[in-house]
Amino acid sequence: MTSAETALADRKLVEDAAAGDHAAFDTLVRRHTPMMYRVALRITASPPEAEDVVQEAWLSAWRSLPSFRQESRVSTWLYRVVTNGALAQLRRRPPTVPLHEAAGQVTGTTPEHRVVDAEQVDAVLRAIARLEVSQRVPLVLRELEGLSYEEVADILEVGVPALRSRLRRARVALLGQLRERP
Repeated sequence: MTSAETALADRKLVEDAAAGDHAAFDTLVRRHTPMMYRVALRITASPPEAEDVVQEAWLSAWRSLPSFRQESRVSTWLYRVVTNGALAQLRRRPPTVPLHEAAGQVTGTTPEHRVVDAEQVDAVLRAIARLEVSQRVPLVLRELEGLSYEEVADILEVGVPALRSRLRRARVALLGQLRERP
């Protein structure tokens, strides 16, 4: 299914779910939960908190279905809901803790290369988790989730120039943290 077809299918699912079709909502949940969990995990840096954020985000989405005007893509709306939930979770707790889950994308061909690759990925994820929230969130959405500048700006409700500025500061801070690494 192409991106445009998925967007149309999502719009139909939202309309049906808003009309009370629980199966349509279940389909949305199955389709978008992995993305929402990735975002929540990368923002909160805690698997249990990320699971809570996703559950709360789906509850919020369910309650908001009748008022969703479909001015943006459903996925963009869900990114916004989960991002706002993750940020609210961060405000309710002390500063971030190290990320417990390293990405499973290891590219080395020998066991030694895979260990080094995994350590590098872990170091980058830990450095991202230490960034200020205002830097971490746009970096996660743009670089790790692959959203366009326009989509991230829409989710964060800022202009593209402001987003580019935040991303530049985030990249500089991330590089600084990685250089400090022993």
